[in-house]
Amino acid sequence: MEILIFKTNLTDINHINEIGSRLNVHPDIFKWNVDLQDCDNILRVVANNIPGKEVEQLLGNAGYFCKELE
Repeated sequence: MEILIFKTNLTDINHINEIGSRLNVHPDIFKWNVDLQDCDNILRVVANNIPGKEVEQLLGNAGYFCKELE
């Protein structure tokens, strides 16, 4: 298992609920959270064998910015 960290433009609970429906059904994502107190609105994803680009695409398809931090 690994922890992936992303900068996002998620700014409120409505955004989080919208992407949550996508992240919750992904078979390789076990846990995730968004830190709205952080200036980069950090998304942390605990996953097994999922490339960061896939998470970026999931949020991008929902209309949100998401960029993996290294």
